[in-house]
Amino acid sequence: MKMLAGNWKMNTTPQEGLALLDALVNGLTPERIGEVHLVVAPPFTHLWASVQRLWDFPEISVAAQNCHEQASGAYTGEVSLPMLKDLDVDAVLLGHSERRQYFGETDRQIASKLRAALNAEISPILCVGETLEERKSGREWEVVQHQLQVALADVSADEAHNVVVAYEPVWAIGTGEVASPEQAQEMHARIRTWLRERFDADTASIMALLYGGSVKPDNAAALFGQKDINGGLIGGASLKADDFLALLDALRSA
Repeated sequence: MKMLAGNWKMNTTPQEGLALLDALVNGLTPERIGEVHLVVAPPFTHLWASVQRLWDFPEISVAAQNCHEQASGAYTGEVSLPMLKDLDVDAVLLGHSERRQYFGETDRQIASKLRAALNAEISPILCVGETLEERKSGREWEVVQHQLQVALADVSADEAHNVVVAYEPVWAIGTGEVASPEQAQEMHARIRTWLRERFDADTASIMALLYGGSVKPDNAAALFGQKDINGGLIGGASLKADDFLALLDALRSA
């Protein structure tokens, strides 16, 4: 499955977000979408408005950028999966490097959120990736493998069909740096092999593997053309409809 997911992060007001959605859907046709599944992840403040605006576009899913692992409780400022479910949110980003880095989220906490998302029938988009220091020391696969092992420890093969894995080298997020197509493919191939060994060949082939890290229209074709890269988790380029649509074109043609 090919997938293109736009993570808006802490950008756009609700009004600006709806204008961005309008620009996006106005540029779409069934032929342009093809077999690509689109996902947008706006801030919490405009999730419901986004779901409503996209009601007639089932090929576009709405994702939350985070969630709390508990269904309810005294967790001021948090948002639970039952709340997201009631908004008809389809997916949730988990383990993004910014959540790990700035908010101290641990592998075990991310695993709890992933389990809760599956229980709520909301698809997790699990983010994994290494820092520049970890890559320079040759530990990139050790780090990514550990993140996968903890997050998917109690996930069955059937459940894994609903999990998307996004590899995002931390050193290439918002920096303008990007892993070479060969570097990205190498990590995706290792992840695919690990999924095959952890689950089975069919599950590993079904699960979408996305690349995230400064993907832009001028480098998308080379990245999306790699064998084990099924799409992208896009940050900055998802905030411009023309750029996001150009990435869609590159992925559809890959």
